Amino acid sequence: MGEVSRAIEDLLRELAPQVLGVLVRRFGGFGTCEDAVQEALLAASIQWADEGLPGNPKGWLITVATRRRTEIHRNETARRRREETVAAEPPPEPGPAVDDTLTLLLLCCHPSLTPASQIALTLRAVGGLTTGEIARAYLVPESTIGQRISRAKQRIKATGTEFRMPPADEVAERLKQVLHVLYLIFNEGYTASSGEDLHRVELTAEAIRLTRQLRTRLPEDGEVAGLLALMLLTDARRPARTRADGALVPLDEQDRKLWDGEAVVEGVELITRTLRDAPIGPYQLQAAIAAVHDEAPRAEDTDWPQILGLYDLLAALTPGPMVTLNRIVAFAMVHGPRDGLLELSVAEADPALAEHHRVSAVRAHLLDLAGDRDQAREYYRLAASQTLSLPEQRYLESRAELT
Repeated sequence: MGEVSRAIEDLLRELAPQVLGVLVRRFGGFGTCEDAVQEALLAASIQWADEGLPGNPKGWLITVATRRRTEIHRNETARRRREETVAAEPPPEPGPAVDDTLTLLLLCCHPSLTPASQIALTLRAVGGLTTGEIARAYLVPESTIGQRISRAKQRIKATGTEFRMPPADEVAERLKQVLHVLYLIFNEGYTASSGEDLHRVELTAEAIRLTRQLRTRLPEDGEVAGLLALMLLTDARRPARTRADGALVPLDEQDRKLWDGEAVVEGVELITRTLRDAPIGPYQLQAAIAAVHDEAPRAEDTDWPQILGLYDLLAALTPGPMVTLNRIVAFAMVHGPRDGLLELSVAEADPALAEHHRVSAVRAHLLDLAGDRDQAREYYRLAASQTLSLPEQRYLESRAELT
């Protein structure tokens, strides 16, 4: 892809939610408007690449999407009379004073939708990704993503939800779901759950971009800032996380000179300021843990007691199986691998961790640290057989060979 095409793609992704917001606010009917915007984006990607950018790209998109929406609407016989009125109206003025991106995010993460549908709809309606791009990122057939988006739009329509900002008492709960969806998108990009590649950079980049947008609209929200800091501090390590052949490099073996220093500085400054000014939440605590790792010049310099203290706070605030597992690693680094193995034996009774490859991987790592190489080798191989990620499989198998 050339620089011009990339610039057009970036611009379309930025404008997509703004244009969709204008149409939904004006006409209602999220599904029809979303279809119309997708067709306008497709037309723009072709025409702009050939003819150059129009003088007012956003106004161009609004006009084309409005016309397409009118054409779609014209085919709905039950609403023909209203269609004639709408068709006669001039296109809405571009550049509205109200930015609807946050309202769109809240709509796409409607609590009546499944997480898979929320992700697909968010990436398409707010991120501006095509159905094909989302399908390639998640390694599923395009028809599957198309069905998820279609069902999501039908579900929103069935709930009778209007395109407006929810009441203040509902925003906090809905915002929590938005952050969860953005973090799911980021995590799938940072550690792909299946496939040849460890990373799906297009997903991590999109999650960071959308979270930045959200922060510009909610600059005082500590958890929005915490999530952005967490993403920046985690993604900063990506250049050192794989070797040239795609093999995974664990955190303690990474060349820290390859880390993205600007992202580390931005993330550390952001989380430091946020922890000082906002009520503490789980994303802020995770960002603080990531900051402690990123600020250690060498792996052996890591302040594990501080990390364990932060995990204790996180476990008290939002307990969960992965928090438990990560805390056990920190506990073992402070108190020794044998004590960590005892904690792990208790934790694995949680059904959510049953047969999870990370339990086997952590056990193998702690057995390795404890000097029990035969059992460590056995559990590395077991963990490799339990994950669908090929880079993780190769890494765990290599650990078994080297142990």
